[in-house]
Amino acid sequence: MSAIPLTSVGISLFLCTLLFFFSLQLQANSQTINDEQSILLKLKQDWQSQPPMDSWNSSLPFCKWTGITCNNGGSITAISFYNWNITRKIPPVICNLNNLNHLDLAYNYVTGGFPTFLYNCSKLAYLDLSQNYFVGRIPGDIHHLSRLNHLNLGANNFTGDIPDAIGLLSDLKTLRLFMNLFNGTFTPTIVNLSNLESLEMAHNNFIPSKFPDEFGQLKKLTYLWMTKTNLIGELPESIGNIMELRHLDLGFNNLCGSIPNSIFLLNKLENLFLYDNKFSGEIPRRIESLSLKAIDLSSNNLTGTIPEDFGKLNNLTVLLMTDNQLSGDIPASIGRLPALKNIRLFNNSFTGVLPPELGLNMKLENIEISNNRLTGKLPDHLCAGGVLTGVVVFSNNLGGDVRATLGNCSSLTSVQLSNNGFSGKFPTNLWSAVNLTYLMISDNSFSGKLPSKLSRSLTQLKIDNNRFSGEIPSDIAFSVNLVVLKASNNQFSGKIPSKLTTLPYLTTLSLAQNRLSGEIPSNIVSWKSLTSLNLSRNQLSGQIPGAIGLLPDLIDLDLSENQLSGNIPSEIGRLRLTFLNLSSNQFMGKIPDEFENMAYKNSFLINPGLCADNALLNLRVCISEPQESLKLSPRLLAIILTSSGLLFLVTLLSAFLFVRNFRRRRHEQDRAKWKLTAFQSLPFAESRILSNLTHRNLIGDGGSGKVYRVPYNQLGGVVAVKKIWNNEKLDEKLEKEFLAEVQILGTIRHSNIVKLMCYFCSEKSRLLVYEFMENQSLDRWLHRKKRGLLLPSDSGQDAVLDWPRRLHITIGAAQGLCYMHQDCCPAIIHRDVKSSNILLDSDFNARIADFGLARMLIKQGFLLHTFPATRGVRKDQWMLMILYHVMFNILV
Repeated sequence: MSAIPLTSVGISLFLCTLLFFFSLQLQANSQTINDEQSILLKLKQDWQSQPPMDSWNSSLPFCKWTGITCNNGGSITAISFYNWNITRKIPPVICNLNNLNHLDLAYNYVTGGFPTFLYNCSKLAYLDLSQNYFVGRIPGDIHHLSRLNHLNLGANNFTGDIPDAIGLLSDLKTLRLFMNLFNGTFTPTIVNLSNLESLEMAHNNFIPSKFPDEFGQLKKLTYLWMTKTNLIGELPESIGNIMELRHLDLGFNNLCGSIPNSIFLLNKLENLFLYDNKFSGEIPRRIESLSLKAIDLSSNNLTGTIPEDFGKLNNLTVLLMTDNQLSGDIPASIGRLPALKNIRLFNNSFTGVLPPELGLNMKLENIEISNNRLTGKLPDHLCAGGVLTGVVVFSNNLGGDVRATLGNCSSLTSVQLSNNGFSGKFPTNLWSAVNLTYLMISDNSFSGKLPSKLSRSLTQLKIDNNRFSGEIPSDIAFSVNLVVLKASNNQFSGKIPSKLTTLPYLTTLSLAQNRLSGEIPSNIVSWKSLTSLNLSRNQLSGQIPGAIGLLPDLIDLDLSENQLSGNIPSEIGRLRLTFLNLSSNQFMGKIPDEFENMAYKNSFLINPGLCADNALLNLRVCISEPQESLKLSPRLLAIILTSSGLLFLVTLLSAFLFVRNFRRRRHEQDRAKWKLTAFQSLPFAESRILSNLTHRNLIGDGGSGKVYRVPYNQLGGVVAVKKIWNNEKLDEKLEKEFLAEVQILGTIRHSNIVKLMCYFCSEKSRLLVYEFMENQSLDRWLHRKKRGLLLPSDSGQDAVLDWPRRLHITIGAAQGLCYMHQDCCPAIIHRDVKSSNILLDSDFNARIADFGLARMLIKQGFLLHTFPATRGVRKDQWMLMILYHVMFNILV
């Protein structure tokens, strides 16, 4: 009986002890929770309370605050600051969150070096610092983040090598280092990451190196992205050992040799991108990668035919093999692939007919097969899926009637059939397709009349060199977005519709070689964007409307071979024309003074009524009106003769002194003979430019030449002259290439591109004359404090390159680049966009300059590449990269 009280006492004592320790644990947890909340509030204070932090207040438990994730015990395990516009550095206090294992800071504006204090976040497994402005090297002791399984440092400004310590992160599954400034090597220790599933190192300027044969040991790798990483040499067959691989992108490198057979044996491979390399030989014949969804082998040196086994790829949606040397027939089985959406095979040597079943049992969206040798007609079922947007088949030997194929294809946005043998009437419904933007059917044998209604979405309409007839419908004016209209060499008749002048975005209008009559519409002032007007070889009459001189961007004017008459209006002299042809008309009177130079010597031929003051212009010399004879007295006659004699002596002496001084100056200056090529009417004489290339006017001096600020009149007129020298005479081929680039740049007229006014050349020098930009280069504004530069605006009003102004400059530069890429014909790639090549006018509008012409002469072979619009397979990716580069240089 006495044992019972003892047992009760023991139990009571045990329960009390248990309650005591439980209360201590509650107190500790309470303290931890309070500490974590304090840390978050400290973050909010340091980062000046970003908008997503509005919920960070005591009215809510911090586990419910935006971006915060807690475990079941109420402790913080994950924080996401994704796209919060954070500009300040990460405070080290964040690692006082003892259970933090997930940190996402992507898409912000954080600067500085890699935050090594994160080593104190002992449980960190997920770290995303991508899309920020981190700089410097990745630290060599990064392996202290030993628990990491996800590391994303993409789209920053890290430099140097990828350290060996990366290979010690044994738990790593994802490694993303794309779009940085790495310029060393990528460590071979990556092959030690046996758990790695995703490796992304694209768009880095690594030292040229071969694709590591050891990568075949990464057995779990599913995603490999190494675009533009300076890979060279042959691709090893060991790549076929990565059996889990689903995505392989090695584009924009210098890989050569044959494509390994083992690649097409990877049965889980879905995306294969080997574009823009130097692969040669035939495509492997045996195809076992039946999971393939996208193949891009464009821009290589591949030969042979498309393997028949491609017909087994029932999951294939995208097939791109442009810009190779492939030949033979396109396999008929390609036309039976049920998932195919996009096929691009342009710039090859394919022959035969298109697969007749192409489009029948698929949702085909786009077909581009231009610049081949294909024959026959378009397949009847191209648009059977109802989603076809693009048909680009120009420059083949195709023919027949297209009405059966395209007649009811209302989904089309781009139709390019030029330079084939198509005939018959063009489908009526297609003219007015709601989404049709590009209609290019030049150089065929289409006939019939234009319909009264055209698509309002049209931006480019090219129907030249066909057999269209009848009047040009006035309702074409409802296509208000029209930029290019080319309808030359047809059989159009009647008058030019006056409503045509209401198109506000029109840059090119060509109606040459038709049967148009009547007068040129006078109300053309709304053509503010027009750069080229060609109405030649028609039956137009009347006078040239003076309003043509109010078109600010017009540089190309051809009204030759008509029946135009009257005086040439003086207003035309205001235009900065690079090409003018008014020959074979019935003009009379004196030509405008602005055209009295050799640049226009062939612009007025076969106009018997025209005259000029300059006898070298292939026109008769103008003679003043005869006046009534004056009766002179002997005394007056003696005075005149004496005065004439004295004047003759003075003139003779002046001429002697002038010639002597001129020869002396010529001896002191460059002895080379200069040849002028003008791209507009010039407000200065040639001698004014050449005589002012002095040290006093020098404003820039570099490896390729010098830049001068040259005043040309007393009213403040100034131009910038870039003198490029070359110690050796250029070979004929390079000279032609250089002149071709100058001609292209001389025709560009855009508010965000510096205007090239004219060009001088001699045996060893070139002069490029540009409009002068008062505020010089953006580079000088961005770095003036660092370099101690004095800018024009510093002497007067203290202009500041604030953020709104930087954004304005960024938008302007991007608009200029987009114009060069999308609207220039041919398109132009700058390839050297940087802050020193972005100039600023007096209102801080961006003007793109320096297109690499100097480097062409210095390096004897550098070319500014041009290519037709359809060449841009990855245009969106390329433009995004350019815009990212511009924004980084201006906004940082």
